[in-house]
Amino acid sequence: MVLNKVNNIYCVGRNYAAHAKELQNEVPTSPMLFSKPTHALAKAAGREVSLSGNRGSIHFETEIVIRIGKPYEQGIKLEDIIDSFTIGIDFTLRDVQNELKKKGHPWLLAKGFPNSAIVSKFIPFPGIEEMKKIDFILQKNGETVQQGNIKNMLFDLQTIIDFTALNFGLGEGDLIYTGTPEGVGPVNDMDHLTLFWGNSVLGECFIKLE
Repeated sequence: MVLNKVNNIYCVGRNYAAHAKELQNEVPTSPMLFSKPTHALAKAAGREVSLSGNRGSIHFETEIVIRIGKPYEQGIKLEDIIDSFTIGIDFTLRDVQNELKKKGHPWLLAKGFPNSAIVSKFIPFPGIEEMKKIDFILQKNGETVQQGNIKNMLFDLQTIIDFTALNFGLGEGDLIYTGTPEGVGPVNDMDHLTLFWGNSVLGECFIKLE
């Protein structure tokens, strides 16, 4: 995938009940969406990824990321609009986000900073039932810290696609981060992050806090 062909980056918050509860947040009753600028996008391609090291704690949030392959039309099925997917990380400035939440402000300052939207290698979308058979995993320095499966989502992929298109529009080249399971936590300088789809490594990177 060529990063400059990405048009919009949408993200679903609190889409796994256990994650909402671990951060002491209410479980939503409809999809909770926010966005990231395309400047946030970076590849987990075995190299260093630079993040701001002077704005408080940065948390990893590992997610299935889907790529939209054609313009949305009402009634379209997910198998006909998703052309590929990968494992990504939604990095979050947690201290900044907590302050924004207290003030009732948007999350963009905590979510949209450079390199805050990591993507691994995109692979063809195999269909929803096949995806339910495989877990996605994040290892930090060789230890599994997050493991999830889309069958545990509060809002499934079809619901997310329809809701996003209705409210914002959806077209070719758009990415959707579909939510993170429980187990989010901080990253430190030179942490080695590895993203798995089942037993297959789709991406890895080293964190450089600057």
